[in-house]
Amino acid sequence: MDNNKVTTSQELLARRERVLGANYRLFYQEPVRVARGEGVWLYDEQGRPYLDCYNNVASIGHCHPAVVAAIAEQSARLNTHTRYLNDAIVDFAEDFLREFPDELGNITLTCSGSEANDLALRIARFVTGGSGVLVTRWAYHGVTAAVAELSPALGDGVARGPSTVFIDAPDSYRRGTTFADTVAEALREMRQRGIRPAALLVDTIFSSDGIFRASPGQLQQAVERVRRDGGLFIADEVQAGFGRTGNDMWGFSRHGVTPDMVTVGKPMGNGHPVAGVVGRPALFDAFGRSQRYFNTFGGNPVSARAAHAVLKVIREEKLAQNAARVGDYLAAGLRQLATRHAAIGDIRAYGLFIGVELVLSPQTKAPAVELALKVVNMLRGRRILLSTTGPRANILKIRPPLVFQPEHADLFLEQLSQVLAQCGA
Repeated sequence: MDNNKVTTSQELLARRERVLGANYRLFYQEPVRVARGEGVWLYDEQGRPYLDCYNNVASIGHCHPAVVAAIAEQSARLNTHTRYLNDAIVDFAEDFLREFPDELGNITLTCSGSEANDLALRIARFVTGGSGVLVTRWAYHGVTAAVAELSPALGDGVARGPSTVFIDAPDSYRRGTTFADTVAEALREMRQRGIRPAALLVDTIFSSDGIFRASPGQLQQAVERVRRDGGLFIADEVQAGFGRTGNDMWGFSRHGVTPDMVTVGKPMGNGHPVAGVVGRPALFDAFGRSQRYFNTFGGNPVSARAAHAVLKVIREEKLAQNAARVGDYLAAGLRQLATRHAAIGDIRAYGLFIGVELVLSPQTKAPAVELALKVVNMLRGRRILLSTTGPRANILKIRPPLVFQPEHADLFLEQLSQVLAQCGA
Protein backbone atom coordinates (compact mmCIF):
# COMPACT_ATOMS: atom_id res chain seq x y z
CA MET A 1 0.00 0.00 0.00
CA ASP A 2 1.26 3.49 -0.88
CA ASN A 3 1.81 5.31 2.44
CA ASN A 4 1.72 8.66 0.68
CA LYS A 5 -1.79 7.88 -0.55
CA VAL A 6 -2.95 6.89 2.94
CA THR A 7 -1.53 10.13 4.40
CA THR A 8 -3.16 12.21 1.68
CA SER A 9 -6.53 10.53 2.20
CA GLN A 10 -6.28 10.92 5.96
CA GLU A 11 -5.55 14.62 5.56
CA LEU A 12 -8.53 14.99 3.24
CA LEU A 13 -10.72 13.13 5.74
CA ALA A 14 -9.59 15.45 8.53
CA ARG A 15 -10.32 18.52 6.39
CA ARG A 16 -13.71 17.11 5.47
CA GLU A 17 -14.68 16.46 9.08
CA ARG A 18 -13.52 19.91 10.10
CA VAL A 19 -15.61 21.80 7.53
CA LEU A 20 -18.56 19.44 6.95
CA GLY A 21 -19.10 18.26 10.52
CA ALA A 22 -20.93 15.11 11.53
CA ASN A 23 -23.81 15.36 9.06
CA TYR A 24 -21.94 13.79 6.16
CA ARG A 25 -21.15 10.11 6.56
CA LEU A 26 -18.92 7.92 4.43
CA PHE A 27 -19.19 4.33 3.29
CA TYR A 28 -16.79 1.66 4.55
CA GLN A 29 -14.37 1.46 7.44
CA GLU A 30 -11.68 2.56 5.00
CA PRO A 31 -13.37 5.21 2.83
CA VAL A 32 -12.92 5.06 -0.94
CA ARG A 33 -11.45 8.20 -2.44
CA VAL A 34 -12.85 8.34 -5.97
CA ALA A 35 -11.43 10.43 -8.78
CA ARG A 36 -13.52 9.49 -11.81
CA GLY A 37 -16.14 7.06 -13.08
CA GLU A 38 -17.00 5.29 -16.31
CA GLY A 39 -19.73 2.75 -16.90
CA VAL A 40 -19.85 0.28 -14.00
CA TRP A 41 -16.45 1.38 -12.70
CA LEU A 42 -15.23 3.96 -10.24
CA TYR A 43 -11.51 4.80 -10.13
CA ASP A 44 -9.39 6.10 -7.29
CA GLU A 45 -6.71 8.76 -7.71
CA GLN A 46 -4.18 6.07 -8.54
CA GLY A 47 -6.35 4.79 -11.38
CA ARG A 48 -7.37 1.55 -9.66
CA PRO A 49 -10.85 0.32 -10.70
CA TYR A 50 -13.68 -0.47 -8.29
CA LEU A 51 -16.66 -2.47 -9.53
CA ASP A 52 -19.76 -0.50 -8.58
CA CYS A 53 -22.47 -2.93 -7.48
CA TYR A 54 -24.43 -0.37 -5.52
CA ASN A 55 -24.92 2.96 -7.24
CA ASN A 56 -28.27 3.58 -8.92
CA VAL A 57 -27.72 7.33 -8.98
CA ALA A 58 -25.54 6.91 -12.06
CA SER A 59 -28.05 4.32 -13.22
CA ILE A 60 -27.12 4.27 -16.91
CA GLY A 61 -23.41 4.15 -16.07
CA HIS A 62 -21.03 6.71 -14.63
CA CYS A 63 -20.42 9.70 -16.89
CA HIS A 64 -22.57 8.44 -19.76
CA PRO A 65 -21.45 10.51 -22.78
CA ALA A 66 -25.03 11.31 -23.86
CA VAL A 67 -25.84 12.88 -20.49
CA VAL A 68 -22.50 14.68 -20.27
CA ALA A 69 -23.09 16.17 -23.72
CA ALA A 70 -26.68 17.21 -22.94
CA ILE A 71 -25.61 18.99 -19.74
CA ALA A 72 -22.63 20.70 -21.39
CA GLU A 73 -24.54 21.86 -24.45
CA GLN A 74 -27.48 23.27 -22.51
CA SER A 75 -25.21 24.87 -19.89
CA ALA A 76 -23.39 26.70 -22.66
CA ARG A 77 -26.67 28.01 -24.08
CA LEU A 78 -29.02 28.83 -21.18
CA ASN A 79 -29.89 27.87 -17.63
CA THR A 80 -32.67 29.61 -15.73
CA HIS A 81 -35.87 28.86 -13.81
CA THR A 82 -39.29 27.83 -15.10
CA ARG A 83 -40.92 31.27 -14.94
CA TYR A 84 -39.75 31.82 -18.52
CA LEU A 85 -41.14 29.92 -21.49
CA ASN A 86 -38.57 27.38 -22.68
CA ASP A 87 -38.68 24.24 -24.80
CA ALA A 88 -36.55 21.98 -22.61
CA ILE A 89 -39.01 21.24 -19.79
CA VAL A 90 -41.98 20.83 -22.16
CA ASP A 91 -40.07 18.53 -24.54
CA PHE A 92 -39.05 16.35 -21.64
CA ALA A 93 -42.43 16.32 -19.88
CA GLU A 94 -44.33 15.34 -23.02
CA ASP A 95 -41.95 12.47 -23.72
CA PHE A 96 -41.58 11.32 -20.11
CA LEU A 97 -45.32 11.13 -19.45
CA ARG A 98 -45.61 8.56 -22.24
CA GLU A 99 -43.99 6.12 -19.81
CA PHE A 100 -46.98 6.33 -17.44
CA PRO A 101 -50.63 5.26 -17.52
CA ASP A 102 -52.84 7.77 -19.34
CA GLU A 103 -54.47 8.84 -16.07
CA LEU A 104 -51.17 10.34 -14.89
CA GLY A 105 -50.94 13.37 -17.13
CA ASN A 106 -49.03 16.04 -15.18
CA ILE A 107 -45.54 16.40 -13.78
CA THR A 108 -43.89 18.91 -11.44
CA LEU A 109 -40.09 18.84 -11.40
CA THR A 110 -38.02 19.24 -8.25
CA CYS A 111 -34.33 18.75 -7.43
CA SER A 112 -34.44 15.69 -5.17
CA GLY A 113 -36.58 12.73 -4.21
CA SER A 114 -37.02 14.29 -0.78
CA GLU A 115 -38.58 17.37 -2.35
CA ALA A 116 -40.74 15.21 -4.60
CA ASN A 117 -42.13 13.20 -1.69
CA ASP A 118 -42.61 16.39 0.32
CA LEU A 119 -44.66 17.93 -2.50
CA ALA A 120 -46.70 14.74 -3.06
CA LEU A 121 -47.51 14.68 0.64
CA ARG A 122 -48.61 18.33 0.56
CA ILE A 123 -50.89 17.65 -2.41
CA ALA A 124 -52.38 14.52 -0.80
CA ARG A 125 -53.14 16.28 2.47
CA PHE A 126 -54.64 19.29 0.74
CA VAL A 127 -56.84 17.33 -1.66
CA THR A 128 -58.08 14.72 0.82
CA GLY A 129 -58.33 16.94 3.88
CA GLY A 130 -56.66 14.13 5.81
CA SER A 131 -53.35 14.10 7.64
CA GLY A 132 -52.63 10.39 8.22
CA VAL A 133 -49.92 8.62 6.24
CA LEU A 134 -49.19 4.89 6.14
CA VAL A 135 -45.52 3.96 5.69
CA THR A 136 -43.53 0.80 6.32
CA ARG A 137 -41.69 0.29 9.60
CA TRP A 138 -38.21 0.92 8.19
CA ALA A 139 -39.09 3.20 5.29
CA TYR A 140 -36.95 5.97 3.90
CA HIS A 141 -38.70 8.72 1.93
CA GLY A 142 -36.42 11.72 2.36
CA VAL A 143 -34.89 14.32 4.63
CA THR A 144 -37.18 17.35 4.63
CA ALA A 145 -38.89 17.93 7.96
CA ALA A 146 -42.19 16.56 6.67
CA VAL A 147 -40.92 13.35 5.08
CA ALA A 148 -38.23 12.69 7.70
CA GLU A 149 -41.17 12.04 10.06
CA LEU A 150 -42.20 9.30 7.60
CA SER A 151 -38.69 7.80 7.40
CA PRO A 152 -37.98 5.56 10.41
CA ALA A 153 -34.80 4.37 8.65
CA LEU A 154 -33.25 7.70 9.67
CA GLY A 155 -33.10 6.38 13.22
CA ASP A 156 -34.56 7.06 16.63
CA GLY A 157 -33.34 10.65 16.62
CA VAL A 158 -36.15 11.58 14.21
CA ALA A 159 -39.57 11.41 15.85
CA ARG A 160 -42.46 9.73 14.07
CA GLY A 161 -45.06 12.18 12.79
CA PRO A 162 -48.20 12.43 14.97
CA SER A 163 -50.39 11.21 12.11
CA THR A 164 -48.01 8.53 10.86
CA VAL A 165 -48.98 4.86 11.20
CA PHE A 166 -46.48 2.12 10.47
CA ILE A 167 -47.28 -0.97 8.43
CA ASP A 168 -45.34 -4.20 7.89
CA ALA A 169 -43.37 -4.61 4.69
CA PRO A 170 -44.33 -7.75 2.70
CA ASP A 171 -41.54 -9.87 4.19
CA SER A 172 -42.05 -13.31 2.64
CA TYR A 173 -38.97 -14.67 4.44
CA ARG A 174 -39.96 -13.97 8.03
CA ARG A 175 -43.58 -12.92 8.26
CA GLY A 176 -46.82 -14.58 7.21
CA THR A 177 -49.12 -11.54 7.43
CA THR A 178 -50.31 -10.32 4.05
CA PHE A 179 -49.57 -6.75 3.04
CA ALA A 180 -53.26 -5.97 2.51
CA ASP A 181 -54.06 -7.17 6.02
CA THR A 182 -51.41 -5.00 7.67
CA VAL A 183 -52.74 -1.97 5.77
CA ALA A 184 -56.30 -2.79 6.87
CA GLU A 185 -55.13 -2.98 10.50
CA ALA A 186 -53.36 0.39 10.17
CA LEU A 187 -56.52 1.98 8.78
CA ARG A 188 -58.49 0.62 11.76
CA GLU A 189 -55.90 2.19 14.08
CA MET A 190 -56.32 5.52 12.28
CA ARG A 191 -60.09 5.39 12.73
CA GLN A 192 -59.69 4.61 16.43
CA ARG A 193 -57.33 7.57 16.84
CA GLY A 194 -59.63 9.88 14.87
CA ILE A 195 -57.09 10.35 12.08
CA ARG A 196 -58.31 10.83 8.54
CA PRO A 197 -55.96 9.13 6.03
CA ALA A 198 -54.24 11.22 3.38
CA ALA A 199 -52.04 8.62 1.71
CA LEU A 200 -50.38 5.25 1.56
CA LEU A 201 -46.77 6.05 0.67
CA VAL A 202 -44.56 3.09 -0.23
CA ASP A 203 -41.29 2.49 -2.00
CA THR A 204 -42.46 -0.16 -4.45
CA ILE A 205 -39.36 -2.30 -3.90
CA PHE A 206 -39.43 -1.78 -0.10
CA SER A 207 -35.71 -1.14 -0.33
CA SER A 208 -34.95 0.14 3.17
CA ASP A 209 -37.14 -2.56 4.72
CA GLY A 210 -35.05 -5.28 3.10
CA ILE A 211 -35.97 -5.41 -0.63
CA PHE A 212 -39.34 -7.10 -1.03
CA ARG A 213 -42.24 -7.25 -3.43
CA ALA A 214 -45.83 -7.79 -2.32
CA SER A 215 -47.38 -11.00 -3.65
CA PRO A 216 -49.80 -10.66 -6.59
CA GLY A 217 -52.90 -8.65 -5.78
CA GLN A 218 -51.77 -7.56 -2.32
CA LEU A 219 -50.76 -3.99 -3.19
CA GLN A 220 -53.88 -3.59 -5.28
CA GLN A 221 -56.09 -4.69 -2.37
CA ALA A 222 -54.24 -2.39 0.01
CA VAL A 223 -54.71 0.60 -2.30
CA GLU A 224 -58.42 -0.14 -2.68
CA ARG A 225 -58.83 -0.10 1.11
CA VAL A 226 -56.93 3.19 1.45
CA ARG A 227 -59.02 4.82 -1.27
CA ARG A 228 -62.26 3.60 0.34
CA ASP A 229 -61.19 5.46 3.47
CA GLY A 230 -60.51 8.63 1.46
CA GLY A 231 -56.74 8.38 1.03
CA LEU A 232 -54.49 8.37 -2.02
CA PHE A 233 -51.73 6.03 -3.16
CA ILE A 234 -48.27 7.56 -3.68
CA ALA A 235 -45.75 5.22 -5.32
CA ASP A 236 -42.20 6.15 -4.37
CA GLU A 237 -40.20 5.07 -7.44
CA VAL A 238 -37.02 6.91 -6.50
CA GLN A 239 -35.17 3.60 -6.10
CA ALA A 240 -37.38 1.09 -7.91
CA GLY A 241 -38.02 3.10 -11.06
CA PHE A 242 -36.38 3.66 -14.44
CA GLY A 243 -36.20 -0.02 -15.40
CA ARG A 244 -34.39 -1.07 -12.24
CA THR A 245 -36.61 -4.10 -11.57
CA GLY A 246 -36.37 -5.40 -15.13
CA ASN A 247 -38.58 -5.02 -18.24
CA ASP A 248 -41.12 -2.70 -16.59
CA MET A 249 -40.16 0.94 -16.27
CA TRP A 250 -41.80 1.26 -12.84
CA GLY A 251 -42.09 -0.94 -9.79
CA PHE A 252 -45.84 -0.34 -9.50
CA SER A 253 -46.43 -1.75 -12.99
CA ARG A 254 -46.08 -5.31 -11.71
CA HIS A 255 -48.94 -4.85 -9.25
CA GLY A 256 -51.79 -3.99 -11.62
CA VAL A 257 -52.55 -0.68 -9.91
CA THR A 258 -52.27 2.92 -11.07
CA PRO A 259 -51.04 5.28 -8.35
CA ASP A 260 -52.58 8.68 -7.75
CA MET A 261 -49.06 10.13 -7.71
CA VAL A 262 -45.60 8.79 -8.47
CA THR A 263 -42.39 10.29 -7.12
CA VAL A 264 -39.13 9.93 -9.04
CA GLY A 265 -35.56 11.03 -8.40
CA LYS A 266 -32.00 9.65 -7.93
CA PRO A 267 -31.37 7.94 -11.32
CA MET A 268 -33.50 10.47 -13.23
CA GLY A 269 -30.52 12.66 -14.18
CA ASN A 270 -27.77 10.02 -13.85
CA GLY A 271 -26.21 12.04 -11.06
CA HIS A 272 -27.55 15.46 -12.00
CA PRO A 273 -29.99 16.68 -9.30
CA VAL A 274 -33.42 16.31 -10.87
CA ALA A 275 -36.59 14.66 -9.54
CA GLY A 276 -40.33 15.08 -9.76
CA VAL A 277 -43.93 14.18 -9.01
CA VAL A 278 -46.15 12.65 -11.69
CA GLY A 279 -49.86 12.49 -11.00
CA ARG A 280 -53.49 12.87 -11.92
CA PRO A 281 -54.16 16.33 -13.39
CA ALA A 282 -57.21 16.86 -11.15
CA LEU A 283 -54.96 16.65 -8.09
CA PHE A 284 -52.44 19.13 -9.48
CA ASP A 285 -55.23 21.48 -10.55
CA ALA A 286 -56.94 21.46 -7.16
CA PHE A 287 -53.66 22.06 -5.35
CA GLY A 288 -52.36 24.65 -7.82
CA ARG A 289 -55.52 26.78 -7.69
CA SER A 290 -55.23 27.22 -3.93
CA GLN A 291 -51.53 26.98 -3.07
CA ARG A 292 -48.41 28.29 -4.74
CA TYR A 293 -45.50 25.97 -5.39
CA PHE A 294 -42.24 27.09 -6.93
CA ASN A 295 -38.86 25.41 -7.01
CA THR A 296 -36.06 27.71 -8.18
CA PHE A 297 -33.94 24.99 -9.72
CA GLY A 298 -36.60 22.33 -10.34
CA GLY A 299 -37.15 21.90 -14.07
CA ASN A 300 -34.39 24.26 -15.18
CA PRO A 301 -33.27 23.70 -18.80
CA VAL A 302 -30.05 21.88 -17.90
CA SER A 303 -31.87 19.47 -15.57
CA ALA A 304 -34.59 18.87 -18.14
CA ARG A 305 -32.06 18.08 -20.87
CA ALA A 306 -30.15 15.77 -18.54
CA ALA A 307 -33.32 13.87 -17.62
CA HIS A 308 -34.37 13.66 -21.26
CA ALA A 309 -30.97 12.24 -22.22
CA VAL A 310 -31.30 9.56 -19.52
CA LEU A 311 -34.77 8.61 -20.73
CA LYS A 312 -33.56 8.22 -24.32
CA VAL A 313 -30.58 6.10 -23.29
CA ILE A 314 -32.77 3.74 -21.25
CA ARG A 315 -34.94 3.21 -24.32
CA GLU A 316 -32.22 3.07 -26.97
CA GLU A 317 -29.90 0.78 -25.01
CA LYS A 318 -32.84 -1.34 -23.78
CA LEU A 319 -31.58 -1.07 -20.23
CA ALA A 320 -34.76 -2.32 -18.55
CA GLN A 321 -34.48 -5.49 -20.62
CA ASN A 322 -30.79 -5.71 -19.74
CA ALA A 323 -31.68 -5.42 -16.05
CA ALA A 324 -34.03 -8.38 -16.43
CA ARG A 325 -31.52 -10.49 -18.35
CA VAL A 326 -28.42 -9.79 -16.27
CA GLY A 327 -30.46 -9.73 -13.06
CA ASP A 328 -31.65 -13.28 -13.75
CA TYR A 329 -28.06 -14.34 -14.47
CA LEU A 330 -26.80 -12.78 -11.25
CA ALA A 331 -29.64 -14.26 -9.20
CA ALA A 332 -28.90 -17.73 -10.57
CA GLY A 333 -25.27 -17.32 -9.57
CA LEU A 334 -26.28 -16.25 -6.07
CA ARG A 335 -28.52 -19.29 -5.71
CA GLN A 336 -25.52 -21.46 -6.59
CA LEU A 337 -23.50 -19.71 -3.89
CA ALA A 338 -26.29 -20.38 -1.40
CA THR A 339 -25.78 -24.12 -1.83
CA ARG A 340 -22.20 -23.70 -0.57
CA HIS A 341 -22.62 -20.92 1.99
CA ALA A 342 -25.16 -21.52 4.76
CA ALA A 343 -25.06 -17.85 5.77
CA ILE A 344 -27.12 -16.98 2.69
CA GLY A 345 -30.60 -17.31 4.11
CA ASP A 346 -32.69 -15.71 1.37
CA ILE A 347 -32.24 -14.15 -2.07
CA ARG A 348 -34.77 -11.60 -3.27
CA ALA A 349 -34.04 -10.61 -6.85
CA TYR A 350 -36.03 -8.18 -8.98
CA GLY A 351 -34.07 -7.27 -12.08
CA LEU A 352 -30.89 -5.51 -10.99
CA PHE A 353 -32.20 -4.87 -7.50
CA ILE A 354 -31.21 -7.79 -5.31
CA GLY A 355 -31.21 -8.40 -1.58
CA VAL A 356 -29.13 -11.23 -0.10
CA GLU A 357 -30.10 -11.84 3.52
CA LEU A 358 -27.26 -13.13 5.67
CA VAL A 359 -28.22 -15.19 8.71
CA LEU A 360 -26.44 -16.95 11.55
CA SER A 361 -28.45 -20.09 10.91
CA PRO A 362 -30.99 -21.04 8.22
CA GLN A 363 -33.09 -22.64 10.96
CA THR A 364 -33.31 -19.64 13.30
CA LYS A 365 -33.00 -16.98 10.58
CA ALA A 366 -31.18 -14.83 13.13
CA PRO A 367 -29.70 -11.79 11.35
CA ALA A 368 -25.93 -12.03 10.76
CA VAL A 369 -25.29 -8.34 11.43
CA GLU A 370 -21.55 -8.49 12.08
CA LEU A 371 -20.99 -10.83 9.15
CA ALA A 372 -22.77 -8.46 6.73
CA LEU A 373 -20.62 -5.55 7.87
CA LYS A 374 -17.49 -7.65 7.52
CA VAL A 375 -18.44 -8.89 4.05
CA VAL A 376 -19.10 -5.39 2.75
CA ASN A 377 -15.79 -4.07 4.04
CA MET A 378 -13.81 -7.10 2.85
CA LEU A 379 -15.32 -6.70 -0.62
CA ARG A 380 -14.37 -3.04 -0.52
CA GLY A 381 -10.80 -4.22 0.10
CA ARG A 382 -11.10 -6.29 -3.07
CA ARG A 383 -12.44 -3.21 -4.90
CA ILE A 384 -16.06 -4.43 -5.08
CA LEU A 385 -18.55 -1.83 -3.82
CA LEU A 386 -21.95 -2.62 -2.32
CA SER A 387 -23.88 -1.85 0.84
CA THR A 388 -26.44 -3.28 3.26
CA THR A 389 -30.07 -2.60 4.02
CA GLY A 390 -32.87 -3.65 6.37
CA PRO A 391 -33.57 -2.79 10.04
CA ARG A 392 -30.54 -4.82 11.18
CA ALA A 393 -28.36 -4.05 8.12
CA ASN A 394 -27.81 -7.77 7.53
CA ILE A 395 -29.05 -7.76 3.94
CA LEU A 396 -26.55 -7.18 1.14
CA LYS A 397 -27.95 -4.51 -1.17
CA ILE A 398 -26.90 -5.21 -4.75
CA ARG A 399 -28.01 -2.45 -7.12
CA PRO A 400 -25.43 -1.86 -9.86
CA PRO A 401 -25.76 0.51 -12.82
CA LEU A 402 -28.17 -0.80 -15.44
CA VAL A 403 -25.30 -1.36 -17.89
CA PHE A 404 -24.00 -4.23 -15.71
CA GLN A 405 -23.09 -7.29 -17.79
CA PRO A 406 -22.60 -11.03 -17.09
CA GLU A 407 -18.82 -10.65 -16.89
CA HIS A 408 -19.27 -8.09 -14.13
CA ALA A 409 -21.65 -10.43 -12.35
CA ASP A 410 -19.09 -13.23 -12.58
CA LEU A 411 -16.41 -11.04 -11.00
CA PHE A 412 -18.74 -10.07 -8.17
CA LEU A 413 -19.86 -13.66 -7.54
CA GLU A 414 -16.29 -14.95 -7.46
CA GLN A 415 -15.21 -12.31 -4.95
CA LEU A 416 -18.31 -12.72 -2.77
CA SER A 417 -17.78 -16.49 -2.61
CA GLN A 418 -14.15 -16.05 -1.60
CA VAL A 419 -15.05 -13.53 1.11
CA LEU A 420 -17.81 -15.75 2.54
CA ALA A 421 -15.41 -18.69 2.60
CA GLN A 422 -12.78 -16.59 4.31
CA CYS A 423 -15.38 -15.65 6.95
CA GLY A 424 -16.29 -19.31 7.46
CA ALA A 425 -19.82 -18.60 6.27
